[in-house]
Amino acid sequence: MNTRLRRLRQNPEVRRLFQESDLQPRHLVQPYFVVSGCGVQKETRPGIGLWQMSADVCAKDALALLERGVGGIMLFGVPDIKDDTGAKLSEQLSTLQRTVDTIKKARPTAVVFADVCLCSFTTHGHCGIVHEGTIDNDRTLPVLADMSVLLARSGVDFVSPSDMMDGRVAAIREALDAASFSQTGILSYAVKIASAFYGPFRDAAHSAPQLGDRSSYQMPANNRREALRELALDEAEGADALLIKPAMTNLDLLRDARERTELPLFAYQVSGEIGMIRAAADAKMFDYDRAMLETLVSMRRAGADTVISYYARQWLV
Repeated sequence: MNTRLRRLRQNPEVRRLFQESDLQPRHLVQPYFVVSGCGVQKETRPGIGLWQMSADVCAKDALALLERGVGGIMLFGVPDIKDDTGAKLSEQLSTLQRTVDTIKKARPTAVVFADVCLCSFTTHGHCGIVHEGTIDNDRTLPVLADMSVLLARSGVDFVSPSDMMDGRVAAIREALDAASFSQTGILSYAVKIASAFYGPFRDAAHSAPQLGDRSSYQMPANNRREALRELALDEAEGADALLIKPAMTNLDLLRDARERTELPLFAYQVSGEIGMIRAAADAKMFDYDRAMLETLVSMRRAGADTVISYYARQWLV
């Protein structure tokens, strides 16, 4: 035989030398769900890694992860009060803003992302303003822009619109620039599928829709070409990085994106994906940590520069 690929696998040092895709803590972003109160630390589904924390606990926990080398943190606000108009955003975001302030005072270079969406902030649980029974795209845009400016003012490095409204990246960029936050980046959820894998997240974020579903604005899983159009539109509107969600069921879209854009790419390993792996591991089908790392490497191999994963904390703590 002229070719024996096993020569490249014969011991750990050789395998490490020829490794094509690596996974380091810097490639991961840990999400947190920020709630009111003091001393709150609750994993909403044991073993999956979705943590609701109050500002004091979240800041301390995030700083410890950053010390261990995690690439960044992503914050989701879970306010006590709900409002369907966007008029109470300042009050609703106050706990999240306090978390950012504490982190930034302790570690000014910490990379902080914050979700921009209305699902946790409204009584109906939809990602936009509901008007006459429909999710009104254009009425939603200024509210998302206002939310982004408030988050930028608190020190967030990247606002992360996950709502899937048309034109929201352009509206947010315009608002940020007008408010003198041109340095604040936009990580756009460019391809967010109307997926069955979000269940545990909606429990943690208190964001389950109370009427209908999100199929009129989140993407259908069937459409590969449409995903490319979403990516191109968000890039043209001024996104600094693009995100695909969920990750495991959309590795083909992630690969497509890597071949079409030079922007940084994020993959979101969602709650249902981790829950599925945890359930199988708890049933003694395989080793949990080994399976988790394998899936994360597959996302890096497909083209993700960064993976948002609840596993980051489990891996590093």
